[in-house]
Amino acid sequence: MKTLTKLMTGAAVLLSAQAATAEELTVGYFLEWPMPFLAAKADGAYEEALGMDVNWVSFETGTAMSAAMASGDVQISVSQGVPPFVVAASAGQPLQVIDVAVSYSENDNCVVATELEIDKDSAGELAGKKVAVPIGTAAHYGFLRQMDHFGVDLSSLTVVDMPPTDGAAALAQGEVDFACGYGGGLTRMKEHGNVLLTGAEKEELGILVFDVTTAPSDFIVENEALVAKFLGVTAAANAEWNETHSPEMLEKIATESGMTVEATEASISTFTFPSIEEQLSAKWLGGGSQTFMKGVADVFVEAGSIDSALDSYEGSVNTGPLVSAQ
Repeated sequence: MKTLTKLMTGAAVLLSAQAATAEELTVGYFLEWPMPFLAAKADGAYEEALGMDVNWVSFETGTAMSAAMASGDVQISVSQGVPPFVVAASAGQPLQVIDVAVSYSENDNCVVATELEIDKDSAGELAGKKVAVPIGTAAHYGFLRQMDHFGVDLSSLTVVDMPPTDGAAALAQGEVDFACGYGGGLTRMKEHGNVLLTGAEKEELGILVFDVTTAPSDFIVENEALVAKFLGVTAAANAEWNETHSPEMLEKIATESGMTVEATEASISTFTFPSIEEQLSAKWLGGGSQTFMKGVADVFVEAGSIDSALDSYEGSVNTGPLVSAQ
C-alpha cells in the first residue's frame, strides 16, 4: 500500500508522553461492514503507526459498543451508528465523536409503491396514504424531514411502526403505500417502488445517514496524540481507496469483513468516505452532525425511546485529534 504509506508519513503526528504510556489499544468494529480501514488493519498499519499492539473486537450492535466503552473494555469504536451513540450520550455517557467513519445516504430511504407513480415532483400526493416506518430510528427522522420538505401533513398519514424487513413485505403485498427503512429491507423495498430523493439530494437538505468513530471523552483528553495518529491511518486508507479502488485493497477488505469480494464490492460501492477536510466542514463535524444528532434525539424522545435529549450535542463532538491528524 504505497499510497497509504506515503499518506501516513505525511499525516504523521508525534505521540505525546502521556499517550505513549498506553501499552495497547482495543478497538471495536463490525464484521460484514466493508471499509478501507480494514485494509490498513490487515497490513498492521495501526500497530506500526502507534507503536503498540491493537486488539480488534467485533460487535453486532452500536449499543454493545457503547456498553464496552462504558466498562473500559474498548477505547475506540469504528463506525458506530449515530442513533446508538445519541442514546448513550443523551443518557449521560461521556462519549464523543472523533470522525465521520462512513456516509451511506443511499442505504436509508423511503420508497413509494411503483403503481402510485409518485416522485419528488408529485410527493404532495402522499397525503392520506399509509406508510411503514421503523419508529425511533434514523429512518424515522429521515421520513419526518422528507415529509416536512414536501409539505405533507403528518396528521393525514397512517403511520405503522414496522422494521424495514416487515415494511418491505407490506409494500410488496400492497398493505402500505410507501415504506421507509435501510439495509436489506430497503433493497427489497426498491424491488416494488422508487425512492423520493437520492442520497445526495437528502444530504443537501441536511438529512444525513452516517456512522462515526467514537471514544470516551476522558480517553481522548488523556491520549489525544494517540487518537490523532489512529485517525491519520484511517484517513490515509480512505484516501487511498477513494483514489484507487484497487483490487488488492478490495480483497483485503473482503477478507477482514468476512465477505466475498463480490458482496464487498456491492456494499462498499454505496458508501462514501469523506476526507478530513470534508469531515471538518460545516456539513459534517463543523455543525451539521451536531444538528442531526439533536434531531435524532428529539425524534427518540417523541417516540418514547429515550427519556430526554441534551440541549445541544456540540459537546458530543471533539475535532481536536482530527485537526491534528490533518
